[in-house]
Amino acid sequence: MPRFSIIVPSHGVAGRLSLALDSVLAQSYGDFELIPVCDAPGSPAADVATGHAGRDSRVAPVDSPPSAGLSGARNTGLRAATGVYVLFLDGDDTLAPGALAALDARLTETGDVDVLYFEHERTPWWEGESTNPAAPLLAKTPAGALSPAQAPQLTGVQLPAWSAAYRRAFLTEHQLTFPEGRFTDLGWGGLVTVAAERMAVLRSVVVRHLLRRQGSRLNLPGEHHHQLLDQVELVLTAAQGLPPERSHALFEQLFAVVLKTASRPERLPSGHRAFFRRAGRLYRSHRPADFPAPGGSLGVQHRLLASGAYTAFKALRGVNRSVVGAAMGVPPSRAKSRAWGRVPRPRMLRTRLLYARALRRRIDPNLAVYCAYWGRGYACSPAAIHARARELAPHIRSVFLVEPDAVDAVPKGVEHAVIGSRKYWEVLARAKYLVNNANFAEGVVKRPGSVHVQTQHGTPLKKMGVDQSTYPVVAAATGSFAKLLGRVDRWDYNISSNRHSTQMWERAFPGSYEALEYGYPRNDVYYTATADEVARVRQELGVPEGKTAVLYAPTHRDYQTGFDTGLDLEAFCAAAGDDVVVLLRAHYFYDQGRAKSSGRIIDVTGHRSSEDVCLAADALVTDYSSIMFDYANLDRPIVVYADDWEVYRETRGVYFDLMEAPPGPVARTPEELAEVFRDGSYAGAESSALRAEFRSRFCEFDDGLAAERVVRRVFLGEPPETVPPVVPLAERVPAPAATLVRS
Repeated sequence: MPRFSIIVPSHGVAGRLSLALDSVLAQSYGDFELIPVCDAPGSPAADVATGHAGRDSRVAPVDSPPSAGLSGARNTGLRAATGVYVLFLDGDDTLAPGALAALDARLTETGDVDVLYFEHERTPWWEGESTNPAAPLLAKTPAGALSPAQAPQLTGVQLPAWSAAYRRAFLTEHQLTFPEGRFTDLGWGGLVTVAAERMAVLRSVVVRHLLRRQGSRLNLPGEHHHQLLDQVELVLTAAQGLPPERSHALFEQLFAVVLKTASRPERLPSGHRAFFRRAGRLYRSHRPADFPAPGGSLGVQHRLLASGAYTAFKALRGVNRSVVGAAMGVPPSRAKSRAWGRVPRPRMLRTRLLYARALRRRIDPNLAVYCAYWGRGYACSPAAIHARARELAPHIRSVFLVEPDAVDAVPKGVEHAVIGSRKYWEVLARAKYLVNNANFAEGVVKRPGSVHVQTQHGTPLKKMGVDQSTYPVVAAATGSFAKLLGRVDRWDYNISSNRHSTQMWERAFPGSYEALEYGYPRNDVYYTATADEVARVRQELGVPEGKTAVLYAPTHRDYQTGFDTGLDLEAFCAAAGDDVVVLLRAHYFYDQGRAKSSGRIIDVTGHRSSEDVCLAADALVTDYSSIMFDYANLDRPIVVYADDWEVYRETRGVYFDLMEAPPGPVARTPEELAEVFRDGSYAGAESSALRAEFRSRFCEFDDGLAAERVVRRVFLGEPPETVPPVVPLAERVPAPAATLVRS
């Protein structure tokens, strides 16, 4: 049997799970088994775990449904464990280098102990100094193996479950499992403390714990705080009969946690009095004989809790907060209007007053506001959702936000508001639903009851969000990451077209939003367009009859100024064959609204819809643009022109190696690019095989029904299980190409 079993629950942390697993597999000490606990086969975390299992036989994933919670996941891992000692690791934490070797060495010194506590680092998710909160506690303990009576202050109540190694035979003998519900670490730690007979400590860091940007879910307001008392009662019941020197310390630590929650009534929107009264009953019924109440303010709280004096406790809390507030210079008066304090700072005072006034009016439950590409026009997923909402939710008034120079391009019948206008601020203040593929203006207030939907505008190959921070060229152009995250905090839903995106958005944009794995609504047209519609678009764009239209769509380079095609397109056409024409679509950063067509080059950069352009194209040539992920839905040939991949990867950063998993042939020079078209290999069997693998990974949820799913779930409030399921990839029929037969 292995020396260690390392159990890693992974629900909700798929984006960082690979870091946790890699930190274990990279340990110099190799006698272990690694047990990732995933939601279900095929889930994002399961895909990560399965990939690691394929590379290392020590990885043995197991499944536990999300409904079982953290305790269920850990218990599932425990049942699968075969090691002498068991460790737990959260899915977004890591083992410090050399951690397992240090644990093995310490256990060799102490002999078999029931539990070995160790230090851990708490690392801020963004910036700041790491802390080691366990170090002062462990420093007070004897050097060797010890009995609980020798260090009564050392209990699992003050330490998380992942801050110790547990002898599996000890857990089995005492039938120790994680109790159900919230605050399961407290219940587990208390039960282990009661049962343990031999302990030891390791005064070095084993786990590096990531402090999530969202903070602990346990600290959020809600009825779940009543479950804290369930865990306390469970431990107190198990602790009956402990000698005083042990029971006193355990009792005091448990009620320190209880009083911390009782002192924060904002965590219990309702039932705070009931929480206090039940805590008082537990205090009186389980207080050890001769228990000495602590001194100072904490001792007063103990006595008030013991006597059930809720009113006096509440008054004491108010006095304490006033004293702390005065010491911090906070004035006693409350702001008259919270909305006013959050009002943006437009340049015009009249606009500011208008928005503030609109914020005081009630939210319009039947008003939706849309915006795409910072107001560049009626486009992308917001436009697709808008069109579907007009059919499925006609009671909702929909307003599209556009810049003044984009007004003429808004389709007839679509209500719009010019950005910065009076109407713009009014609808932003009062809308129930706000849909965007980028972000709304910096000062837009997220009102309680409003629903923000972030549609994104591409699958991430290049680094995004806070992941850009380590790339100086990109970070300098991004601006304030703190402001970026403030905008992320407004999101209620974030749309994803594949599990790769779900994981990368979780990393790049940490927030409390819900991921909707519904597909990108803008890609619906790739499965709903007809041959007549494809022909119409080609005619509008000026594609000659019978010609092979190759869409050339290079991405933006952060290290370049201005747009450079990076390729002599006339020379490419001449070398590729007489039947080839090129549709040139530069990145939207370089859309000047003026076509630059010449000869066999048709400039479609200014065309409103990238989806139309893709429908018209018989093949795609791109470098690292996210358009490749969308175009792959059409199952038409894709060629990657990667003349500067190494430079791009180093300056921008990427989430995976495109050269290892391309959607088709890769050309490094203009000559290679022309050759794959001249000899037909761009549409050959090898190209089709690469594209099929690429589609299975990145066209996961795009099936023509994404917009409907969003409308039904968000606008109509239908439960997740009733929205249309994703059609399997093998059953989807993409829009027909004009001149090529799809393989």
